Amino acid sequence: MDPSTSQYGNFDLIKKVKLDYAPIELQKWTSRKTGLSVVHLDCESTAGGEGFLRLLPVYLDHVLYPTMTSNGFVTEVHHINEKAEDAGVVYAEMQGREQTPGDLMALKMQRTFYPDGSAYRSETGGLMERLRVLTVEKIREYHGEYYVPHNLCLVIVGRMPTSTLLDVLQNQVEPDILKHGQVGPPVGWKRPFMETPSITQPQISKAVTEVIEFPEKDESQGDIAMSFVGPTYDDMIARKALDLLSTYLTDSPVSPLMKEFVEIPSPLCTYIYVVDDVRAGYSALEVYLGGVPTEELNGMYTKLIDALKKVAKEGIDMDRMATIIKRDKLRFLNALESNPGEVYSASVINDFLYGDNAGEDIPQMMGETDRYNELAEWTNDQWVKLLNKYIIDNAPVIVLGKPSASLPEKLAAEEKARIAAQKESLGEEGLAKKVQELEEAKKEHDRPIPQEMLTSFPVPPVSSINWIPVKGAWNDSTKALSSDKELQAHVEKDGSDLPFFVGYHHAKVYLNAFFSLPVTRSDGTKLTHEEVVKQLDGLSVGYDIDFGQGDLFQNLIRITIRVEPKRYEEAVAFLKDLIYGAEFAKDRLEVTIAKVQQSLPELKRDGNTVLHAVSGDLLFDETSASKASDILAQMDHIPKLAQQLKDDPEAVISDFKQIRDALAKPEGVRFSVYGNVLDVEKPRSAWKVFKDLKSTTLRPPPRSSESLTDLGKSPAKKAVVVTHPSIESSYGIHTTTSIQGFNHADQAALRVACEVLGATESFLWRYIRGSGLAYGAYMALDVEAGHLSFHVYKAPDSFRAYEEGRKVIEGLVDGSIPLEQTVVDGATSSIVYSTVRSVSTPGSASSVAFLNQALKGVPQDFGRKMLEKMQSVTIEDVKRVLGQYVLPCFQPESSVAVVVSSPAKANDIAEQFTKAGFDVESRVLDVGADEADSSDSDGEGSEVSEER
Repeated sequence: MDPSTSQYGNFDLIKKVKLDYAPIELQKWTSRKTGLSVVHLDCESTAGGEGFLRLLPVYLDHVLYPTMTSNGFVTEVHHINEKAEDAGVVYAEMQGREQTPGDLMALKMQRTFYPDGSAYRSETGGLMERLRVLTVEKIREYHGEYYVPHNLCLVIVGRMPTSTLLDVLQNQVEPDILKHGQVGPPVGWKRPFMETPSITQPQISKAVTEVIEFPEKDESQGDIAMSFVGPTYDDMIARKALDLLSTYLTDSPVSPLMKEFVEIPSPLCTYIYVVDDVRAGYSALEVYLGGVPTEELNGMYTKLIDALKKVAKEGIDMDRMATIIKRDKLRFLNALESNPGEVYSASVINDFLYGDNAGEDIPQMMGETDRYNELAEWTNDQWVKLLNKYIIDNAPVIVLGKPSASLPEKLAAEEKARIAAQKESLGEEGLAKKVQELEEAKKEHDRPIPQEMLTSFPVPPVSSINWIPVKGAWNDSTKALSSDKELQAHVEKDGSDLPFFVGYHHAKVYLNAFFSLPVTRSDGTKLTHEEVVKQLDGLSVGYDIDFGQGDLFQNLIRITIRVEPKRYEEAVAFLKDLIYGAEFAKDRLEVTIAKVQQSLPELKRDGNTVLHAVSGDLLFDETSASKASDILAQMDHIPKLAQQLKDDPEAVISDFKQIRDALAKPEGVRFSVYGNVLDVEKPRSAWKVFKDLKSTTLRPPPRSSESLTDLGKSPAKKAVVVTHPSIESSYGIHTTTSIQGFNHADQAALRVACEVLGATESFLWRYIRGSGLAYGAYMALDVEAGHLSFHVYKAPDSFRAYEEGRKVIEGLVDGSIPLEQTVVDGATSSIVYSTVRSVSTPGSASSVAFLNQALKGVPQDFGRKMLEKMQSVTIEDVKRVLGQYVLPCFQPESSVAVVVSSPAKANDIAEQFTKAGFDVESRVLDVGADEADSSDSDGEGSEVSEER
């Protein structure tokens, strides 16, 4: 059949749109018989179509016709264990979320902002009290009503003939749907959202304020959320204009709201953002302010409106708005080039939910560049009118999130009493029945998948992957691991070699201040911090500074500036002046330190953040940048630094200059350039502005293995259990020594073994997640430090998850738990997918090439060669490395354990680790506002600890 016509089997062409600004075509088709819709975004993709189409019918069968057994409900959703405690995968997830400020405020906002009967009032994750009474029958009923072909839209992204896709749907998917008797929407079917009470727009005639308390010992700061009724879904100009206006108001230190509330010595909040959520028939415009001093919460709405009225009165800075529009458009086009699926998938989904069924909204939805062009012509009056209409003169619902120091104990007491009442209500017989139900469910969950089902999907060879080609060139070609002749010649004809490589506690503040300090340019021109930000915004598409490259090389600082090729030389010169011309002005340091200090209470509310900080504190010494910048170190150091800046500013400024000088030593500086370098006229000589970097021997990049404590070098016996009053679940990390170095002979086998354990529906999933012991558990290999870690997150009791993990590893090693080759093959395939995805865009592929050659010291195609090695890994290899490297992670004599737990379970967990053979130290994370503001800290940090 010819897909250029308007029909293909059961499918009718609804709309076809070909973009004139990118090589992308969108086609939407809908089945006349089943109502199934499919949108194909035909564009470049690294994924191959053949394997995808082979899996597509299986994927859809899982979505439309899952088994949904009673046993599956017990393990995946909710059950009661032998202690009468509630557990289950979904339950564990919500236990870790429900009492967090964000979730509490969001639910209060939903229940206040949206009218009765609206689906938007729902907590889609499931409130714990509702999960405790939910049944599998109710889930089946819901699934049967809504997970149906006429309510489903497939969004397919990638280069393939649309006819090939439609052929699979017509000949493999449609017959399966019809076999189940699903023929289009039934009589009386109402389109969700658009033909239900959810389309009713909130009616808010005057501001409504609600207060919600969240459990937090530190009562110094809270958050504010405000929701306004925004434009309709199809008013895409107004929605895009509001998006750009929010950027204008909040995106940088020179933005009006940032200057008013954040960039001040005593910040009124640590961040502020505005987002637009599309709804049925309208949109919800949310303004969120985080890290607000508690005493300021009640008056912040008035302050916000006053600040916006000032913006409206003084007018929009049209030059800056023009810069924002241009930069946002460049970002959009860059994203479209690198990942079109990510750019348009949300828009396609919104169109399916809220758009015209005949596809009439699709051309407008795809016309993003037209909107940029139109908004570039807007006047000040139009921007001010928009601001007045949707925010200043528009009544919101306001939710104030207030911390409560008494709430943690109250919640813990209530939960203890509830479980006791539940245990009494069940009685011995009832509790035994619940335990029996769980054991039967676990047995069913552990039933092996039929081998013929797994082997029917052969693993394709690595050679079949379409890798993005990356051409490399080096300043000093004699030191290059590999280079492209054409590109190397282009670089070398541009002048002589450059004298450098092209390719701690204060540091956190330095990074936060880097792009917003006054600068003296090389020609003597002095720029204020506002001029620096404005010029950067006008020059670049984006900029960033952070530690390391991903999770690696955290003792390096990485500065990134993205520009158009024609502005390459300008960007190099500006980068040089940002590094060497920055002036560490006292007032700017005050503002930056105040922002960092005020952000700390929010950061420490997250159990996982505290967990990694405590673990890092045990394993790494003071030379580790990641340790020096973690939440515990900053809670101790930042208040002292703030006081020191008041008492002796010159000493602090001198410290920052020394940090800058140390970081910018030529033996440690590496530059890399990604993009179409052949289009750059001066790829090498532009860097002559760094002439003060003298020729020297390049020092190898510092590795985390160089910053280990004695315990980090030889983990053994130590366990730390931290009581965290703001969480209701527990998190754990267990660490042992492992292989070190990127070329270790066992890396392929060990990475496959870790994936064998942690993959979906594999061993840790089945035995830990499937038993409701935790929301998740996985192994993490760090070859830079030489560590292997077992992670547990959102667990009712992390020790039980740890114990189950130990039993799994022992069973796999001694053979009592069978390991099949199909599991090993599946793990390898999962790693192949994640590796290919990590280099699926030209930018990411170039970044990985630099990481491999310049930092790891391995070939550019190291990832591909590693995948080839993995495809040769056998069952025997996996069993060997499980015994040699993984099992020690579950033995006290060769590991350290860190757990962050709710108050209700902390003592019990500590006792269990003591019985297991660990030397346990119990700590309580409890920093109040007085402690956080103290300038005479005794240096003991933020934890009160006692030995057990």
